[in-house]
Amino acid sequence: MASNGVGSGIESAVIGQTGHHNMLQLIQLRWFAVLGQVLSVFVAVWGLGVELPLPAILAVLVCLIAFNISCHLRWHEEREVSRRSLFLSLLVDVGSLTAQLYFTGGLSNPFAFLYLLQVILAVVLLNTRLAWSVAIITVVCLAGLALFSPPLLLPAHLQDRFFDLYSIGLLISFALDAFLLVFFMTRIARNVRMGDTQLLRLREQASESEQVLRMGLLASGAAHELGTPLATMSVILGDWKREPLISEDPDLAEELFELEDQLQRCKQIVTGILMSAGETRGEMARRTSLNAFLNELVTQWRSRRSPALLDWRGVGDLNLQMAADSTVRQMLFNVLDNALDASPRYVEFVVQVSEEMIEFSVRDQGPGFAPEILQNAGRPYNSSKGRAGGGLGLFLVFNVARSLGGQVQISNRPTGGAEVLITLPKASLSVGEVPNG
Repeated sequence: MASNGVGSGIESAVIGQTGHHNMLQLIQLRWFAVLGQVLSVFVAVWGLGVELPLPAILAVLVCLIAFNISCHLRWHEEREVSRRSLFLSLLVDVGSLTAQLYFTGGLSNPFAFLYLLQVILAVVLLNTRLAWSVAIITVVCLAGLALFSPPLLLPAHLQDRFFDLYSIGLLISFALDAFLLVFFMTRIARNVRMGDTQLLRLREQASESEQVLRMGLLASGAAHELGTPLATMSVILGDWKREPLISEDPDLAEELFELEDQLQRCKQIVTGILMSAGETRGEMARRTSLNAFLNELVTQWRSRRSPALLDWRGVGDLNLQMAADSTVRQMLFNVLDNALDASPRYVEFVVQVSEEMIEFSVRDQGPGFAPEILQNAGRPYNSSKGRAGGGLGLFLVFNVARSLGGQVQISNRPTGGAEVLITLPKASLSVGEVPNG
């Protein structure tokens, strides 16, 4: 049920963003309509000498211009437009067109065919129910014009040429319909495709997040299952340490110490998997400085992996007070492990602190990322190591960074090797000032 709610929320957000782009197209189309109406009135009145109710026509134009300006101001601030807003906007266009046709001959005006443009826009922009509503409303408007609109009085010299003028107007109306449809519908179709692409991408991210959740549940179950045997082993090893036979034998004592160390590492691995899978533990976070956190992280990683050369440095204010969470530590361990696997002789680790962000950069001198790895960065099981279940380390790095409001970029360096750049907001790690000592 929760995933359905997330999916519907994602779909609503994408529809709103796509609707915003389409609303901008309608605003631009409305300016074309205003310009076309002004030119038509100018040609009819001053070119052909047709008497029209100019005050009423100009009043409709002013209302349409005012509505378009208000739309521009409103949707410049708001970035999401619903189908209902698009529907109401199209109704205003239908209403203004009906009013202008009412004052200029009704159905005898060839520009009545512009209703088709509104219907087609409704079919593309709205759902089925709203599109049918627009179609029915336009039919009602046409019927009302046929019944109630006053006839257009033409000058004497134009009465014999009515059908010629009507044919010319019909040609112009068709040309306008065709031009506006091609010009704007291609843009609207592009907006729809972009929205579909974005929706697909967000759904993939939601699916990946759900997969991380399942992994977290699996890790949680494994942690509970492994907790009892690991605790039992820890108690047994503690008892063995007090046995005279073992304490008096240096070789056995050393092996027992090694077993305890490996047991502790197993606990850390289980905890690390739990953290990377998204189950953060606030009670395990402690206050420290970024500099102390990095020094501890580098020391632990060196003792675990023994790299030939780790070139690490910090740039900026490393005295930032932060919460040393196992999630961030495990994330960086994953990136450093991957770099060492690709480049056993050299790994570079640079941390740069800016005014609002912290950048963790890990570089190596290995073969670099394959094109398919770069193309599918952040997806699970996207690995070049060729083993079953591989590719989860970098996938978890992307998800942990995303949960902290940051981002991950992977690239190949021009001089050879690869780089993983993790950018996190300082606010996601900072805990404010803490007392010295």
